[in-house]
Amino acid sequence: MLCRIRPALTRFVSESSPFRRPYVQQPALTALILPCSSCFQQRYCHHSNKRKMSSHGPAKRLDGQKTSVWTEFVKLSSETKAINLGQGFPDFAAPDHVKKALIDVATSSNPLLFQYTRGFGHPRMVNAIAALYGKLMGREIDPMEEMLVTVGAYQSLFSTFMSLIGPGDEVIIIEPFFDCYEPMVMMAEGTPRFIALKPKNDNPESADDFQLDPEELAGLFNEKTKAIVVNTPNNPLGKVYKRRELEMIADLCKKHDVLCISDEVYEFMIYSGHEHIRMATLPDMWERTLTICSAGKIFSVTGFKLGWAIGPTNLMDCLKTVGQNCSYTSPTPLQEAVAHCLELELSRLGQPDCYLTSLAKELEVKRDKLAGLLRDIGLSPIMPQGSYFMLANVSHLDLDLSDSGDGPRDYKIVRWITRNLGVATIPCSAFYCEEHRAFGEKYIRFCFIKEDSTIEKAAEKLRKWKDAV
Repeated sequence: MLCRIRPALTRFVSESSPFRRPYVQQPALTALILPCSSCFQQRYCHHSNKRKMSSHGPAKRLDGQKTSVWTEFVKLSSETKAINLGQGFPDFAAPDHVKKALIDVATSSNPLLFQYTRGFGHPRMVNAIAALYGKLMGREIDPMEEMLVTVGAYQSLFSTFMSLIGPGDEVIIIEPFFDCYEPMVMMAEGTPRFIALKPKNDNPESADDFQLDPEELAGLFNEKTKAIVVNTPNNPLGKVYKRRELEMIADLCKKHDVLCISDEVYEFMIYSGHEHIRMATLPDMWERTLTICSAGKIFSVTGFKLGWAIGPTNLMDCLKTVGQNCSYTSPTPLQEAVAHCLELELSRLGQPDCYLTSLAKELEVKRDKLAGLLRDIGLSPIMPQGSYFMLANVSHLDLDLSDSGDGPRDYKIVRWITRNLGVATIPCSAFYCEEHRAFGEKYIRFCFIKEDSTIEKAAEKLRKWKDAV
């Protein structure tokens, strides 16, 4: 505090201060004010210098933690001012009803909407979630006991791993996986076990061409297995698991008494001919499934950072223990606004103006547009069935990567494309464990939840490069 007060007081009594008055005796005031703070500073420095400084290492739970792929490539995109088709966020305005809901909250006369709300979820918010997902899951959901609202789906995942996974517990992770799963399991001192979705042929064209090997998957389950993470639709592949695939996983979970962490944040971005099956709706899976969802993904407002977990009370109580000792609660105004939007969407279900279904129709057009662009420049897109990401095969590109740094080949290709072509993407091997990185090195990830003009600008840059070679 004194370090802020002292300069202000010094300016007040200085000769150049606009507040100085002729009758003030400047030296006397200075003598009264400055020595006090000066002595404080001297004593503080004296004691600080006498302290013995030591080097403290990280806690054991940070062992093996690596720098996130986003750290490098978000920075590179910003530095090069590249067109960002890498990060998964929209560059267009939020839906009108979402903006209106936020405005209504901001201008509300209710003072409590600007204060702390219930720690496990704002009452209106959890009631809206329970009403919508009760209908989608075909069961009654207790808003106070069977869900937790968090700072993004990211915190729901973190709370899940930290509350349910411990030393010696094994967690099966299906590759490609969203890159936070592995470090979160490790931070909980669990052991990640990996299995890759493998293409049925050498030239896959669809996310559906990537399949789990039933025998390989069954071989990973043992007495130490605590959980399996299922991400459908999958990021970065865009695979939407079929019912028979999820039933195979569910049968193994029940046989070995294993939990299922079902990351379904892209649940409403499902394209023609495909259906999203919620793991918790399969027979006898509610009792062992935690469903992770995201308001940011649902309403195209990733900056809201609101998510939630849904599951049986005994599991949710564990997550709540972590939540109450972490963020404690989520922003009240945002929860109130999202609650209103969820209520509105529930009333619109099955209608053309329902954003839960209309967004996917808009994105399907963008998906097809990007796929056409990639084919035009000689890349082979893997058509996603859901989400807003698309992988492209770049293994055949003949590029001089000598100045593109170290690491896997896809990292070098992404650096080269970002710096030389001005289009930012993400290397796919970042979504695999160290031992399986070769599976991902063939591909880079594009994001297409962007303005048409953004995709066109990227297309122009990529076509110029293609024409030049």
